[in-house]
Amino acid sequence: MLNDPKNYKENVAAYQPKIPYFKNCLNAFLVGGFICVIGQGIQTFFMYVLHFSKQSAGNPTVATLILISALMTGFGVYDKIAKFAGAGTIVPVTGFANSITSSALEHKSEGIVLGIATNLFQLAGEVIVFGVVSAAVLGVLRLFIEQLM
Repeated sequence: MLNDPKNYKENVAAYQPKIPYFKNCLNAFLVGGFICVIGQGIQTFFMYVLHFSKQSAGNPTVATLILISALMTGFGVYDKIAKFAGAGTIVPVTGFANSITSSALEHKSEGIVLGIATNLFQLAGEVIVFGVVSAAVLGVLRLFIEQLM
């Protein structure tokens, strides 16, 4: 029978390319780990060269990683790395910066206000809203808990 779903799956399976799961996982692990090593190097630079404390070195480290990721996205380098590494570039904060920058670059032809500014947080808006609301709820809960003690 030509319309039999079992035969269709068997016939199609022979023509589908094999997905290299192990290679993809290894690439994601290595590139994601390398991004984290770069972040650790930046944090170490802030701590030992610029004499930041461990707590105060975190924010400039994240900002530097975001800046580097945004620049690499603008120059088209980050997309090539992401094509090779897959989820290894999405999980660190650099993936967040890439999504924001890509959205802004995609709409730059519409102008600064209606294109870039309007669409800058289009993909990441939910993350920002959830983060702000979560921080507000946790702040209120902490205030109540401190008042009870």
